[in-house]
Amino acid sequence: MSAKKPIIEIKNVSYSYESIDGRRISALDGISLSIERGSFVAVLGHNGSGKSTLAKLLNMILTPEKGEIYFDGERVSGPGDIDENVMYAVRRRVGMVHQNPDNQIVATIVEEDVAFGPENLGIPPQEIRDRVDAALAAVGMTEYARHAPHRLSGGQKQRVAIAGILAMMPECIIFDESTAMLDPSGRAEVMEIIKKLNKERNITIILITHDMMEAAMADRIVILNDGRVYADGTPQEIFSQVDRMRAIKLDVPETTAFMYELSSLGLTLPRGVFNVRECAEAVAAALFAAGKVRV
Repeated sequence: MSAKKPIIEIKNVSYSYESIDGRRISALDGISLSIERGSFVAVLGHNGSGKSTLAKLLNMILTPEKGEIYFDGERVSGPGDIDENVMYAVRRRVGMVHQNPDNQIVATIVEEDVAFGPENLGIPPQEIRDRVDAALAAVGMTEYARHAPHRLSGGQKQRVAIAGILAMMPECIIFDESTAMLDPSGRAEVMEIIKKLNKERNITIILITHDMMEAAMADRIVILNDGRVYADGTPQEIFSQVDRMRAIKLDVPETTAFMYELSSLGLTLPRGVFNVRECAEAVAAALFAAGKVRV
């Protein structure tokens, strides 16, 4: 990992929920993470692993029972008193895009919805206009500015939801299963926007997902299991540990699984290949080297 300055530091954080019968159920159990500014981090794990709880803690919706969260080196969340102004400031700097865009869209006109956040921040009208125009342009929705959101496709609605967050100019955006309800085309649209925001605007991205190919696009993958950090590394490092992934019943990208099975048959193949073309080329080269095919 490179030694860039962290934007978020999570130190020994624990959180639990109360069950119907009054028992405490642990969601996170003493996790520690450091998120570098400008990085793209994917968070994987089964339902109940603690992913969404982590997202809510980072967005100041929840407060840790134990441990502390720091933003740019300043303690912003943890047991005990925290200045409300500090927490409010962090909510402005960390945006969240949810799974269902219909739960995030509040206005009947696209541009009015995108303006909703800045208006609540007390931004001057002309700056709001500039922010709305820039946010819609960033997600490719300028031509839909005067459209009704309910007439848009799922992917377009999610782009509007992202524009609404962008207009608030956050430094970090958490995407909590934001592509789960979309068709393949809509998923591809949103993932392209996420990559663009990270690479071109240096916005720190935390992507919570079940999709292994989406996770493979990140710089880093963190796997949560039973409320703890199970694995943490680059996509190549994580997905090359096929047996370890399968031990907690998580998949790997299909190309990785295919090459893993061929390797078990004796072919010498590289690990951490996700692209289909690269996979085909690697398999062809391995077969040629093993004398199984001829040019």
